[in-house]
Amino acid sequence: MRLSGWINLDANSIPGVTDGVWDLKEGIPFENGSCKLIYCEHLLEHFSVEEGLFFLKECHRVLTDDGVVRIAMPSLDVLIRKSCEGNWREQEWLSWPEYSFIQTRAEMLNIAFRWWGHQWLYDLEELERRLREAGFRQVYSVGHGESDIPELRNLETRGDSLLICEARK
Repeated sequence: MRLSGWINLDANSIPGVTDGVWDLKEGIPFENGSCKLIYCEHLLEHFSVEEGLFFLKECHRVLTDDGVVRIAMPSLDVLIRKSCEGNWREQEWLSWPEYSFIQTRAEMLNIAFRWWGHQWLYDLEELERRLREAGFRQVYSVGHGESDIPELRNLETRGDSLLICEARK
């Protein structure tokens, strides 16, 4: 989905959605301190730990002083909690017809970890750790669609974006 008023980058050209094609594993193609806000959804979990940390450092580099990055992704905590509580089937993505074949929680967990190009799943503690390693001074968890910054409200396009953080430079 195209976010109006934003520069929309993706590794693939999507007509009517992307403004530019760029592999973010190569860095962010903007000058130091040139962005006030950055938003990504279901991106970081597709990078290795090292690539993810590099990306977060790039976010820090291109943000203005006091700039904010908002990251939305699946939550490792939710996967583990639902698995342990026995209600693992109660997840939005498992209601999609293409995943009706999943029969056990082990199968669900393996798919969540290994499919869709996932390289590293995060819980709040791990995401906060990596953001701080990248140089962010304030990190806070926020709810789906919620933010103190009006431009960062209601950006999530996926119901399975269950781990959402904002970090201030």
